[in-house]
Amino acid sequence: MKILFNVCFAVISLSVLAQKQNYLLIGTYTTGKSEGIYVYKFDSKTGDATPVSSIKSSNPSYLAISPNQKYVYAVNENKPGDVTAYSFDKSNGSLTTINQQSSKGDHPCYVTTSSNGKFVLVGNYSSGTLSVYPVKKDNSLDTASQVIAHSGSSANKDRQESAHVHQTVLSKDNKYVFVPDLGIDKVMIYQFNNSNGRLTKAAQPFVQTTAGAGPRHFDFHPNNKYAYLMEELSGTVEAFAYHNGKLKSIQTISSHPKDYTGTKGSADIHVSPDGKFLYCSNRGESNTIAIFKINPVNGKLTSIGFQSTMGLTPRNFNFDPGGNFLLVANQNSDNIVVFKRNKQTGLLTDTGKRIEVGNPVCIKWIKADSK
Repeated sequence: MKILFNVCFAVISLSVLAQKQNYLLIGTYTTGKSEGIYVYKFDSKTGDATPVSSIKSSNPSYLAISPNQKYVYAVNENKPGDVTAYSFDKSNGSLTTINQQSSKGDHPCYVTTSSNGKFVLVGNYSSGTLSVYPVKKDNSLDTASQVIAHSGSSANKDRQESAHVHQTVLSKDNKYVFVPDLGIDKVMIYQFNNSNGRLTKAAQPFVQTTAGAGPRHFDFHPNNKYAYLMEELSGTVEAFAYHNGKLKSIQTISSHPKDYTGTKGSADIHVSPDGKFLYCSNRGESNTIAIFKINPVNGKLTSIGFQSTMGLTPRNFNFDPGGNFLLVANQNSDNIVVFKRNKQTGLLTDTGKRIEVGNPVCIKWIKADSK
């Protein structure tokens, strides 16, 4: 009986351990040490990462995972740009190329999928365009069914000489697409038809930011009542009340300490899975993660700390599926730093664990199958 108990306990323990071994996918720039997309197994209990596979690709800077987690889409951030579809094998963590399409613009920097997996949306930075792609029955990408071009400029003559689309973010109900445009200081808003993939102007077609702010990345609160915008050039976060495709500004707050005088270049922004904290990455001379507490009553932010990223030029960052760790892609120091996240205080602690990969830009997850 004791032997049987020990065997059963061991099997259960291995099953639990297997469930914690999620796949970590890393998009990169390939101008340095990197050759493409890298796949790791990540232990959400210990924070350890083990290399699994990789696939060669040209500047696959940003990735998106299909809703069923069987397919991966990557932009190829070149001029002109492309978008590539891959199949993902959960049994061994390998990627296989399906096909590639033109991004219909220059230097695509963001890609996402609709909730039904039927459409892929891509944002092209340099050309200020966004494109919609139907997904065929064989899971390859069709040619773009719609391309929208933004126009205009803003206060910063070096960075805002023309439109620069930075994201294509779908609302949680998939009825709207929010497009931060760094070049024209607007977040454009489109109504999205989840059946045919068609984009049309929303009732509120855009929100205007402060001249020279440079809207970059945008994230919704899990309760869907608030949204937060990272403004790259000003290094500020704008908080919004959100309802049914409409945004109302409620706060603007700096993502840097009050005495900071260095160059700014803020990048990514994410609300924690529990909705209690907001995190932002700052590049320039800062190289920090700004941490804010979110007021549950009104969505407003209070700065509670700044964590060095222990590296240079933090781009994208992301929480592991368990919300225990926050991983930061330090583009110019060729590594991903693993931080332990205190779920009560929101603060971060360096685990000392590093994932060495050339010019990492994007971090995405595919959850392991339950055993």
